[in-house]
Amino acid sequence: MSILPEDVAVRTTLGLGGNLDNPIHAMALALRMLDARADCRVVSVSRLYRTPPWGKTDQSFFYNSCAALDTTLSPEALLDVCLDIERQMKRVRIERWGPRTIDIDVLTYGDLEQAEPLLTIPHPRMVERGFVLMPLADFSADLVVKDRTIRDWLLEADVHGIEIADESRDWWRTA
Repeated sequence: MSILPEDVAVRTTLGLGGNLDNPIHAMALALRMLDARADCRVVSVSRLYRTPPWGKTDQSFFYNSCAALDTTLSPEALLDVCLDIERQMKRVRIERWGPRTIDIDVLTYGDLEQAEPLLTIPHPRMVERGFVLMPLADFSADLVVKDRTIRDWLLEADVHGIEIADESRDWWRTA
């Protein structure tokens, strides 16, 4: 497990998902890879959810989770690390919202709000997606995004068909 200086680490949240090959293993491995870094520490992980596809609906169900990290990386450097992990796991971007081995999204980065070409924080569609809000609410229901808590956003989200696949919040340590 990594050791971070508390005074410079920033709490960030990530959304993870996938529906090809073994997405549970891929998400668990990604979290362990992040946690093994000196500049990142996984501090909380949601339960594991099985969710219907969103956007492009003619594909397999997804598995989704969220995690909180403390990191000394900049937002862009964290995104680069996440994209590198996706590449290592053979993520290929063929079509928007299409099937994937793994997807790692930077959802929030402290209180930062930015709209840059490569990275918008908070994630621009996170408050519209039940498959993000449900796992995020497992450990961060009071987190404020766009002037409302995750708990409040979740009350309006479409969560139809989303089910808990693993009640344990330690699923990522052994999967």
